Amino acid sequence: MPATVWKGFISFGLVSFPVRLFSAARAVSVHFHMLHKKDLSRVKEVWYCAEEDKPIERSDIVKGYETGKGEYIVVDEEELKKIAPTTATTMEILQFVKSDGVDPIYFESSYYVAPEDNLGKPYSLFRAALDETEQYAIAKIAMHNREHVVLIRPSDEGLLLHTLYYQDELHESNKGAGTKAKYSAKELDLAKSLVAHLTAPFKPDQFEDTYRENVERLIEEKRKGKKITTTEQPRKAKVIDLMEALQKSLKASSKGQSKASSKSATPRKAAKKRHAA
Repeated sequence: MPATVWKGFISFGLVSFPVRLFSAARAVSVHFHMLHKKDLSRVKEVWYCAEEDKPIERSDIVKGYETGKGEYIVVDEEELKKIAPTTATTMEILQFVKSDGVDPIYFESSYYVAPEDNLGKPYSLFRAALDETEQYAIAKIAMHNREHVVLIRPSDEGLLLHTLYYQDELHESNKGAGTKAKYSAKELDLAKSLVAHLTAPFKPDQFEDTYRENVERLIEEKRKGKKITTTEQPRKAKVIDLMEALQKSLKASSKGQSKASSKSATPRKAAKKRHAA
């Protein structure tokens, strides 16, 4: 059974029912160890006391909040538990929004919401109500040392929960400046045609992490003493004639679709077993 990330209740009006959260996804990458360049031995992290000029044990470390230069307020785990909000054990539904009512830029992490085994009816009822009304629920939950605003939505298998960023966590200053450059109606039509040519259902199993595959290949080639296979980076020419660039893109996408159609006619090879991160 997967590890429980959070355990508590969803409160919906006068109805509340127990649920558990399980992580829905995690990023996978090739994991490297830090080694001493001289003898390739593992390098350990050392906790070091600057005042005493010596390493210390992890058990001798406490949490401190800096109130001034060199001045700290020490806070321990028991104190943090005592001041945890009620959302540490109960997610209270605050409001409902339309299924397209939250900009995806606010989405942070995703979790599966599972009912406790003996109380599945209120869970199923809540999921069905969201599905029938095409609404998502907004609630708050405290976990991982912070209180999150979350969005709960129905899926074919049950309920999904997404933690959301707060407004002040968005990097507004990093927004790209909007452009007001002029374009012709014909250029827009060509751009729309290109979009139409590339429109297809999203199938996540068709996408693979090429960078991770290349790193795994690099490691295997070095292990066997083979020559490293390099990747030639494409040169991107600056777009001078937009119409010509759109027409070439449209032509290239048509050829690409033809190749993809011929490939889809043959069974796909089984996916290569992934290395654990």
